Amino acid sequence: MSRFVTVAKKNEVQSGTLKVVSVDGKEIVLTCVGEKYYAFINVCSHMDFPLNDGTLEGTTVECAHHGAQFDVRTGAAISMPAVTPIETFPVKVVGEEIQIEIRDTSVGE
Repeated sequence: MSRFVTVAKKNEVQSGTLKVVSVDGKEIVLTCVGEKYYAFINVCSHMDFPLNDGTLEGTTVECAHHGAQFDVRTGAAISMPAVTPIETFPVKVVGEEIQIEIRDTSVGE
């Protein structure tokens, strides 16, 4: 099961910025590239550093600590030292609200 959760307003996430929100105890980064919004976990898969400390260039976020890069659209690791993808979340915009899909992790789901 999954559910969409409102995490921000459109005017709170400018193009090219990295905004951290917390949902169910997870830190998630929201970003906007052009008119499209993306969401991904705020943890570099290389050494667990926060990705919001890094930079966004196009659809690539770079970890500030060791330079690992990820595609914000898919979570794919696109440069060393990271080889494991990061978790991404489906995003939809309803009016002025940005919503992300959270997968429930309850036992039996």
